[in-house]
Amino acid sequence: MAAQLLCSERTGPVRRAYRDTNLLTDRVMHALLRAEEKNLPAPNYFKCVQREIAPYMRRMVATWMLEVCEEQKCEEEVFPLAMNYMDRFLSVEPTKKSHLQLLGAACMFLASKLKETIPLTAEKLCIYTDNSITPSQLLQMELLVLAKLKWDLVSLTPLDFIDHFLSQLPVRMESKAVLRKHAQTFVALCATDVKFIASPPSMVAAGSVVAAVEGLRVRMVGDTVTSQTLTEQLAHTIRSDPDCLRACREQIESLLETSLRQAQQHSVTMETKSLVESQDHSATPTDVQDVNI
Repeated sequence: MAAQLLCSERTGPVRRAYRDTNLLTDRVMHALLRAEEKNLPAPNYFKCVQREIAPYMRRMVATWMLEVCEEQKCEEEVFPLAMNYMDRFLSVEPTKKSHLQLLGAACMFLASKLKETIPLTAEKLCIYTDNSITPSQLLQMELLVLAKLKWDLVSLTPLDFIDHFLSQLPVRMESKAVLRKHAQTFVALCATDVKFIASPPSMVAAGSVVAAVEGLRVRMVGDTVTSQTLTEQLAHTIRSDPDCLRACREQIESLLETSLRQAQQHSVTMETKSLVESQDHSATPTDVQDVNI
């Protein structure tokens, strides 16, 4: 009986917690704002701490981490939380560039344990590195990360603020779901870019929401809220200057344009390469390309 019950539990869908609208209060928002700067990484660790690691290396590992999280259908919070762990670790511990992917895997390992119902396994993460690391190495790095972070893993990310900001928007529920999805995409994109390393999570979240509203041109109920009004409203909520929030939104939009341009260039390059390779292959059964008589 116990074995059958256990089997049925494993084959069923993963249980997800519902969003509790009772938590979307001013009191909770103020508590989040007070706590958000507690676990911010150092903005200049590339110059002051790291000797081998450059910003482009972080971007490459972050892109790989995002792809792993997307392929494994992780909770949205896993990737930005893992990036917070990695940046905080790099802020205090000089790291070899050959260990950067191992560090990224360890941070995903920890973040998934904190946020997932069924966390990522060490074996699966090693496979995603093409077995360049072993489970033993991953577990050792996990302990090192925990030690350097002083076991303080409950960090706030921009996603902790998204629903608070969306609850203030006079839009229909179906529009809020679309806005949330786009804002989450912006948050993940910001986590891959070094410009946002030390930005407060509330600022990134507010900028992402405004960028999502602007990009989707969502109609507000009664059309009473403009982009400028929304920026001022959210800036007041997070106790920031509207110009700072506007600059953050512009940075996010610029980052999106750059990302789309790079993706398009990569697609064209791959298509060209595929076309050249297909033209190089002979149509004859024996693959004879030149005949000299």
